[in-house]
Amino acid sequence: MLREIGEAGEVVARMLAANAQATMQFARRVRTLDPSVVVTIARGSSDYCALYLKYLIEIELGIPCASIGPSIASLYKAPLRLDGALAVSISQSGRSPDIVAMQQAAKQAGALTLALVNDVSSPLATDADCLLPLHAGPEKSVAATKSMIAGLVAGASLVASWREDDALASGLAGLSERLSGQIAPPPPAMVERVAAATSAFVLGRGATLAIAAEAALKLKETCAIHAEAFSSAEVMHGPAAIVAPGFLVIAFMPQDEARDGMIAALARLREMGAHVLVVEAGTSDGEDRLGTVHANHPQLAPIPMIHRFYSLAEACAQKLGRDPDNPRNLRKVTETR
Repeated sequence: MLREIGEAGEVVARMLAANAQATMQFARRVRTLDPSVVVTIARGSSDYCALYLKYLIEIELGIPCASIGPSIASLYKAPLRLDGALAVSISQSGRSPDIVAMQQAAKQAGALTLALVNDVSSPLATDADCLLPLHAGPEKSVAATKSMIAGLVAGASLVASWREDDALASGLAGLSERLSGQIAPPPPAMVERVAAATSAFVLGRGATLAIAAEAALKLKETCAIHAEAFSSAEVMHGPAAIVAPGFLVIAFMPQDEARDGMIAALARLREMGAHVLVVEAGTSDGEDRLGTVHANHPQLAPIPMIHRFYSLAEACAQKLGRDPDNPRNLRKVTETR
């Protein structure tokens, strides 16, 4: 896992270069289509890539975007009405039967299908109308890291080309070098604090909500720490009732309009006794702060944040004597139906 975290910058550079022409061509096609809705098809970490893509599409393009449960096709065989829609499938393996079935159902319902997949020989890749490979290379750790980052970047690159957004494209162009330079280990005191927790909230808002969900999953996968992800707005509507002195809260600080609301929510949680650890761009590390490199665009900030958090999760797993590459009860390819 640690080695694959370190490969993320190289993966991003390789993927952006390899997909440049195909992404521009697909962007022209989808601008012509002009979909009124986008649907996503994914599970696990890939579904959090899809959640990140949802926020980018809705914020930058103003088009509603929603995840469709794969069981709608694989179990319920429910007819869909997706004429003129775009359906985006995201997967590392491209082999889970329910994801493949949902993509096929979306195509039959009239959607243009796009697959963001690491395994280009997989059924998901070969059945899609269009393909943008993730180019992450073999990923041996069960805890996906470099393929997740590749999925985030692929989605952002699609939006940049679709919107013809020079600022977003410029931020993407410098991202691989920034990720490659982000190699410092997490603060030992922070590793101790997280490893000592039995339960945690992981907070985000807007695009950082997607990586909060991914971080919560990684804490469960690698460290066997129960963690739940919430929007910093939603956490006050019920979940805060279980906060007690010392309760761990990990917050991914937005770099956009959601920032002030996050700051206010964290102040209230501290008043309740929560121990708050903040992941934030452009800051130095501290006992309660994990700093990350700037991404040169507020909507790209979540990518260096989750990249840096992965090293914290890996270090915590090692501290707890757990193998992050082979978590109990899990395997690399999960074939749900």
